[in-house]
Order: sequence, then structure tokens, then C-alpha cells
Amino acid sequence: MNYSPLILSLKIASISTVIVFIVGLLISRWLARRDFFGKTIIESIILLPLVLPPTVVGFGLLMLFGKNGPIGSLLLNLFDIQIVFTWLGAVIAAIVVSFPLMYQSASAAFQKYDHNLENAALTMGASKWRVFWTISFPLAWPGLLAGLVLSFARGLGEFGATLMIAGYIPNKTDTIPMAIYFAVETGQTDVAKFWVIIIVALGFSTIMWLNWWSKRNMMKYVTKK
Repeated sequence: MNYSPLILSLKIASISTVIVFIVGLLISRWLARRDFFGKTIIESIILLPLVLPPTVVGFGLLMLFGKNGPIGSLLLNLFDIQIVFTWLGAVIAAIVVSFPLMYQSASAAFQKYDHNLENAALTMGASKWRVFWTISFPLAWPGLLAGLVLSFARGLGEFGATLMIAGYIPNKTDTIPMAIYFAVETGQTDVAKFWVIIIVALGFSTIMWLNWWSKRNMMKYVTKK
């Protein structure tokens, strides 16, 4: 059995999750406290991949990162980096489809707690950076963690957009969902069953851990009160 789909899927999901977490944290924090003309439009664009078919998202990425696309041609000419039909394309696809989940969770987390705690710290002379790391981030952490876990699970299971921009190249872009699809297409039912069990186990374990952690921390909160 070739285990490259498992290794590649974990690699892609991990890299995309780190990027999504950092960018989602910054953008959600910036937008959560601001009201301005066009904010609804920006948030709608961020959440758009949630309602679009994955193939549409993949087609858009293909137009952007293809050899003749604005970003793809720039990367190819300046840095000799090709995105299409590489694992980097799979990472980009995972980032785009999982980012809305991270943004929603982070945005809700930053709006949920009492902002007077931050204001009190600022009036006492604490810098914004210190307030963020000592007050805002810890208070928002449960929601941020939920977004982190869901983003990882979504990146792990991404198929449609990945197929469009990365294709199926054994040992290069053959993630678990791709391996399942093409195993079924070629009549390798046993191989498909194996990878289905693996990805279901990974997804189930991820959600179970998140639920356990949430309940555990809720019990701590209730006990403290």
C-alpha cells in the first residue's frame, strides 16, 4: 500500500491551516471592531467559497494561478514557481475553501467577550499589542481553536477545487480524497475503502477531540463560577 496520500494530505492540511489561522486571526480581529461602508461586501467575498461549488472555486484559482493568469504568470516569470498541477496548488485550494470557517469562528470569538476589559487595560497604560496577547487572544482562544480544527478538517477533505488546480499526479498531488475518487474510477474498491476508513477516522477523531475539549473547558468555567 502506498501511503503518500496520507502524508500529502496531512502536509497540505497542516500548512494551509497555519496560514489560514494567522491570516484569519488578523483579518477577523481587524474587521470585528470596525463598521464602515463596504464591510458587508468584504465579508461576503470572504464567505463566498462556502456557498460556491468547489469546481467553481477551483476554476477561479485556475484562472488566477495558471501560466496565463495574472498571479501564475507573475510567479513563473519572477520566481520560476509553477502552481498548477503541484502540491502548492492543493495548498492554495485548501486555504481558500477553509478560510471562511476560520474567519467565522474568529470573528464570533472576538465579538463575544466583554470589550471593557481591553479598554480598562488600555487606560492603565498597557500597549495594544500587550492587550491583544494577554486579554483578547486568551478570551477568544476557544473560538479560535474551533476555527483552527474545522479549517484543518476542511483542508484534509478538500477535493473539487484541488482537482481543478492540482489535478491527480501520483506521489505529487494525490491527496486522500483524490486517491478515493480515482481508485473507484479504476475499479480498485478495496483501496477506496481503505482510504475512506482513514479519512473518516481522522475527521471523526478531530471533531470528537474538539467536542471533548469544549465540554472540558465549559465544566472548568462553570466550576470556577
